[in-house]
Amino acid sequence: MIRRDALAQLPVRTALPALRAALDGPGAAVLCAPPGTGKTTLVPLDLAGLTGAGPVRRVLVAEPRRIAARAAARRMAWLLGEKVGERVGFTVRGERRAGARTVVEVVTTGVLLQRLQRDPELAGVDVVVLDECHERHLDADTSAAFLLDVRETLRPELGLVAASATTDAEGWARLLGGSAGAAPVVEAAGVSHPVEVVWAPPQRPVQPAHGMRVDPALLGHVAAVVRRALQEQTGDVLCFLPGVGEIGRVAGQLAGVDAEVLQVHGRAPAEVQDAVLAGGDGVRRVVLATSVAESSLTVPGVRVVVDSGLARVPRTDHARGLSALATVRASRAAARQRAGRAGREAPGVVYRCWAEGEDGRLPAFPDPEIKVADLTAFALQAACWGDPAARGLALLDAPPAGALAAAREVLTAVGAVDAEGRATDRGVRMARLGLHPRLARALLDGAPEVGLRRAAEVVALLSEEPPRAYGDDLAAAWRSVRRGGDAYAARWRQEARRLASAAGEPRAGAGGGDGAAVGAAGGPGDDAAAGLIAALAFPERVARARGGGSFLMASGTGAELAGAGPGTRAGDGSGLRDAEWLAVAVADRPVAAVSARILLAAVIDEGTAGAAARALYSSGEEVGWSGGDVVARRVTRLGAIELASRPLASPDAGLLRDAVVSGLRREGPGLLQWSAAAVSLRQRMAFLHRELGAPWPDVSDEALLARVEEWLGGELSRARRRADLERIDAGQALARLLPWATGKAARFDELAPERIEVPSGSRVRVDYGGEQPVLAVKLQEVFGWQESPRVSGVPLLIHLLSPAGRPAAVTADLASFWKGGYRSVRAELRGRYPKHPWPEDPSTAAPTRHTTARLKRG
Repeated sequence: MIRRDALAQLPVRTALPALRAALDGPGAAVLCAPPGTGKTTLVPLDLAGLTGAGPVRRVLVAEPRRIAARAAARRMAWLLGEKVGERVGFTVRGERRAGARTVVEVVTTGVLLQRLQRDPELAGVDVVVLDECHERHLDADTSAAFLLDVRETLRPELGLVAASATTDAEGWARLLGGSAGAAPVVEAAGVSHPVEVVWAPPQRPVQPAHGMRVDPALLGHVAAVVRRALQEQTGDVLCFLPGVGEIGRVAGQLAGVDAEVLQVHGRAPAEVQDAVLAGGDGVRRVVLATSVAESSLTVPGVRVVVDSGLARVPRTDHARGLSALATVRASRAAARQRAGRAGREAPGVVYRCWAEGEDGRLPAFPDPEIKVADLTAFALQAACWGDPAARGLALLDAPPAGALAAAREVLTAVGAVDAEGRATDRGVRMARLGLHPRLARALLDGAPEVGLRRAAEVVALLSEEPPRAYGDDLAAAWRSVRRGGDAYAARWRQEARRLASAAGEPRAGAGGGDGAAVGAAGGPGDDAAAGLIAALAFPERVARARGGGSFLMASGTGAELAGAGPGTRAGDGSGLRDAEWLAVAVADRPVAAVSARILLAAVIDEGTAGAAARALYSSGEEVGWSGGDVVARRVTRLGAIELASRPLASPDAGLLRDAVVSGLRREGPGLLQWSAAAVSLRQRMAFLHRELGAPWPDVSDEALLARVEEWLGGELSRARRRADLERIDAGQALARLLPWATGKAARFDELAPERIEVPSGSRVRVDYGGEQPVLAVKLQEVFGWQESPRVSGVPLLIHLLSPAGRPAAVTADLASFWKGGYRSVRAELRGRYPKHPWPEDPSTAAPTRHTTARLKRG
């Protein structure tokens, strides 16, 4: 029997007439409804005609998460007074509870994508509801784009509703409306209970989260705030944390509280999830949850929310080919969603574990996954849909070109798309497995070598990473999960069975794989099988040891083992440490780290590495600058990993020249022979460039290296090694840069003379090495000079020397020096050098290079 009293209490009912009118008219609408209004449960029932309003229609509801899909189906079935699987059912990966009578079916967005690829018309479906579209999951955005394409070309009568509590309503309205104009936006006013905000920042500074790491001090603070909330408030407490690991650590710190501590996340057993969503039995509860509890789910009894302010999102390092989850600050939209959980049933309180002043600096909305995530699966979906470049898809945000190009490279390498980016038969089959294309490749190509069941088991292990407690050895984790009785092991067994069944269909048309190439490499043992499957999934991550737990992956990225696994004593390090070769299945790169961190890998041999990553195999001549000289070798490589090399007797002349130029650019012009004359020439040229500019050339290191072919071309053609460079006369080569073509080079000695004649008749060298040219001359030789000479308009800085050649004074203004400074210099030096003239008035005295006695002799 329908629970009409419960339906009557759902505020979204007031928006239903407008929503039905929108579907009967334009056929698409955006539904904005606050949490708790019934948009996830009442709307599908109403649109399906199960509440008595309107004709019966088949409705498909797409949820971003499995836990939300199961919960929504159970709630709707309860409202109808039925069991799940009758008129309301659900389908998630590995589990289906729906039958011939099912009118409303709740699916994950991943399942919806699979159905669209198999049956683009969605035969028998009248309306699709995309719930929680504000979360901007990649599968949800892709599903929306495909559905809009279906409405445009195949089924204009297919109804489409984008539903959310907090979203870019105008953007979605434009997207759903297409060429006909914006779709209607239907808003439902919720019965909002007031939620008081309590700002509860840590008393001491905590380290910002980065990668998967969250400062333990922050987790301790969150636990303390939960204890505070239990003391200050009534009702159950819902605490938001970024991931499973943080939930476990906070749960440990809440031991002894006067409440039942429960954990809700995607990995939690279904029975635990159901128990949390069913409500308590009078015992006060603390529910520790990831962002799965932000939307779609109502946790009964919650009056208090404790928000850590963190979320975990996918991020991809395209340069290194590493994908991982990253911990980020939650957006303001997410914070509103979380706070709303406290006011679903009555007035509530939210404790925010950050300062009020920080709130305005939070991002307004979460980043769309299409902007930051690995796009390989998206690119395959688009190729199978017939739009490899995704140019014709109606998306709120276009995929980044670089990320899409990287995705296409992966798909081409695994045989999923052809040279034009179109999906191959093999690619279509891979897409239908419901796996990342890398894992689909490993399953299809690994099954003939290790057996379908074992290949499916390893791939299932990789599709949902095992808990960290399983260690970093993939083969050991495989053995552990086979024996395991925890929730992860149960899900793993279910997924392994699903994959074995899905991949068991005939291989007709599945050409392009590497299965036949790795026959002997896989071997019969589980360790070898695990390594082969991981290597097939991530060929660019096969890695060779460099010593001390350090490895080099074929991609060129260095990698370090993260730490000890199970069965190792403290300080022993990982069980993988002694391996010569690894197939790295899971790795990330911590912020500011040079190397990646290996989180899960399997031991392999060189044969397996070469077979799985044969597309990366290369052999050829390599001539380059290494270790300070030219090195010419024939090298065999697996990506960046050097397998073998031998010296080249007669390397290609062009490659030699390139290597010499590379060495010169790396180590600088100092490699050449710089005589005193060459150094002087360069300094004089630099002086003219600085003071007069063009056409006098820039002769800085950077400028010379940029024009190296122009002034060293002939010498470089004859150079084969470092010693040849060291014999090149830099001065002779440098003179080629003087402006000979304009005739200005003829004035070089005039504008920057190497020597200056002083009053004594001596020709003294000018030093152009500093900011101002310097003339170092004995004081007696410049008697009679009234002012300092100039070079190209710049006064010389005169270093006046004693008769012994030691510095006595520095001046750029001789006239002033004769009037003032000379007296003190004369008083200090005349007693030390009595044989030399020290006239009262040097400005009128005769200059000399000689002593007084010599002057008298004439």
